[in-house]
Amino acid sequence: MAQQLGLDLPSLPALARNDFLIAPSNALAVAMIDDWRNWPGGKLALCGPAGSGKTHLTHIWASQSGATILSAPDLPDYDIPQLAQAPVAVEDVPRIAQDPQAQTALFHLHNLTLAEGQSLLLTGAAAVPYWGLGLPDLASRLSATNSAHLEAPDDTLLAAVLAKLFADRQLTPPADVISYLILRIERSFAAAREVVALLDALSLARHKPITRALAAQVLDKAGQGTR
Repeated sequence: MAQQLGLDLPSLPALARNDFLIAPSNALAVAMIDDWRNWPGGKLALCGPAGSGKTHLTHIWASQSGATILSAPDLPDYDIPQLAQAPVAVEDVPRIAQDPQAQTALFHLHNLTLAEGQSLLLTGAAAVPYWGLGLPDLASRLSATNSAHLEAPDDTLLAAVLAKLFADRQLTPPADVISYLILRIERSFAAAREVVALLDALSLARHKPITRALAAQVLDKAGQGTR
């Protein structure tokens, strides 16, 4: 049985290209990121639920293009003309739905970046029409942006994601733990991330290795049952 060191080590997500797990639910989005030089209009909206891989793909694109990555609410703090001199990735655009100043900054960044012949990547959980942007000129420009969608994972991908999340925490639980979890947790990356974090914390608190029995206790406490 695999054992775990009783050390409170940080979780360090692996965000390199080779660490991204490709499956039917995300293959098209990956292909569109890899083909970034041919994005229509020089821009792309990357959409998908929490934990679906948007940040990972954003970092992959940034490593390919040399892009700056920033969070949408932080836009007013940046020198927009300077930022527009190179590719840019703006994460979590729906978070500025109630922030007119940040929306205005994004509007200018959008226009300047594309005018400079650079590329722009935008991310959000929902599809672009549901980002709730109140600035009409910005909303109209983003509505014309091609989108890549990350879908919920199937069981094979979910198992691979669980294994990766454990590995990011320097953990290697027995295979039956992952088999047990994929039959019982919600089929989402967010649920996978939550259960791995809870298992890690409980294992450390009790100074015990991660086992199927421990997984059952975590699911019971978290109120997660079978799908």
